[in-house]
Amino acid sequence: MEGKKIPFKYFLPGIAWFFVVCILTLMPAKDVPQVGWMDNIPNFDKLVHAGLFGGLAFLFALPLLKSHFSQKQKLNYSIRISLAAIVWGITIEFLQKFYVPSRDFDLLDWAADIVGVIIALWLIISILNYLKKKNLQ
Repeated sequence: MEGKKIPFKYFLPGIAWFFVVCILTLMPAKDVPQVGWMDNIPNFDKLVHAGLFGGLAFLFALPLLKSHFSQKQKLNYSIRISLAAIVWGITIEFLQKFYVPSRDFDLLDWAADIVGVIIALWLIISILNYLKKKNLQ
């Protein structure tokens, strides 16, 4: 089992992104950076949520691709990571509602988080399938 561990350093991009997500989603609304012309795009904040949480799930699942885990284990862990990112998304919404000045609970933000995570999971599964086919040839 010792040989199956993934080195901690491979998770550093995911950990760093986790802190970026925390900072951006838990700062008061007045401190959120304005992006100028992008503010005119309808529901641009939903795209941001999808990108933040999709990136979170992807960066934490990425180290699995080069691991020695079986295909089934990689898929299992990727699903667990995705579920954790989804739970973190709803947790952020509650934290915004109860602890962050001028921020609200928005179910559509959480829905955007979920969409981003699903896209990331789809991408990871696609890469896993590609690598599996490549190794069979």
